[in-house]
Amino acid sequence: MRVFGHVGTYRPGDLFASRAALSLAGLHRPLRAGVSGTATEGVDSIVLAGQYEDDVFGEDQILYAGHGGRDPHSGRQVADQQLTPRNVAFHKSLETGRPVRVLHKVTTDDGLTPYRYEGLYQVRAAQYVRGQSGYQVWLFTLRPVLG
Repeated sequence: MRVFGHVGTYRPGDLFASRAALSLAGLHRPLRAGVSGTATEGVDSIVLAGQYEDDVFGEDQILYAGHGGRDPHSGRQVADQQLTPRNVAFHKSLETGRPVRVLHKVTTDDGLTPYRYEGLYQVRAAQYVRGQSGYQVWLFTLRPVLG
C-alpha cells in the first residue's frame, strides 16, 4: 500500500546508511529508481542523489528533473524526455496536492554519504524546458509542506 506523508516515527533530519535502509524503513521502496509512484496515484517519494544535472536542491524549493533521455552507461542526457509513467506521476501529484517524501544523498563531515530525510514537499509546477545539455526535460517544482 502506497503511503503519502510521513512513515512511522521517521522525521526530517533522520539519516539512513543506504538505499536498502530507506526501502526497509518504507520511506522509499525502490532500490534503484529515484521516483516511487504511479501515474494513477502520484509520487509518494523521491531521492535526490546527484544523477540529473538539472536537479537543484534549494532551501525553499526543489527543481527535480523528470525521468528519461539519459544514456544508461554515462548517465548524460542524450535525448528529450517523454511523458513516461514516472513523469505522469508528477503531474498526478500536482493535480492531487498529495505530499511527497524527499530523501537527499548527502556527505557528512566524516566522509560518509548517507541519505537524509528532508521532509514532505508538494509538487507546485511542471514545465517542459530546455535543460543544461540542450535537450527538453520535465522540470518539477516542489516546495516544503509547512506545518
